[in-house]
Amino acid sequence: MHVPNICFGEARQAILTKCQPRSEADAIRRYLTWAQPSGHVTDADATAARVVLNKFESSIKRDLANLDHTLQALARLPCLEIFGLDDAMLDRATELALAGIAPKPFDHAILAGVLVRASRLGDAGERTISFCESDSDLQPWDKNGNAKPSLRNAFDRAHVWVYGDFTLTQPQRRADFE
Repeated sequence: MHVPNICFGEARQAILTKCQPRSEADAIRRYLTWAQPSGHVTDADATAARVVLNKFESSIKRDLANLDHTLQALARLPCLEIFGLDDAMLDRATELALAGIAPKPFDHAILAGVLVRASRLGDAGERTISFCESDSDLQPWDKNGNAKPSLRNAFDRAHVWVYGDFTLTQPQRRADFE
């Protein structure tokens, strides 16, 4: 698996920002504060729920505190090749930005890295190159499944099939796609 190095920085920031347990746990605690006195939840159930919430928060906090170690361990896996952006990729990112393909600078860089690396892998004889992307900004289709022509063309020229998640199942790869 080939991953642009900037994806690790973006993932780290997204995890630290979006994976905070407090809001979900607090919402349940507020519910328990209301539900317990009104008889919708027994005292035993409320106590058990609070114990589980505390364990949930502790587990996530522990994982977040260990995030850098986890990312470093992932980066050392032999099946993962992390690559930095080179001049050709940065030039391609500029082209993508000027062409209005992908809305954000980080997306330009990631897309350029993927497209240039995929082209190089294809030139070296690799086939069935795929890109897994759950971010709708880099998917070559909109929320209704309609093609985004500029993105679709960029991926097609690089012979990259795009999956909308990390299961490698959707959308199903066309039999005639190289």
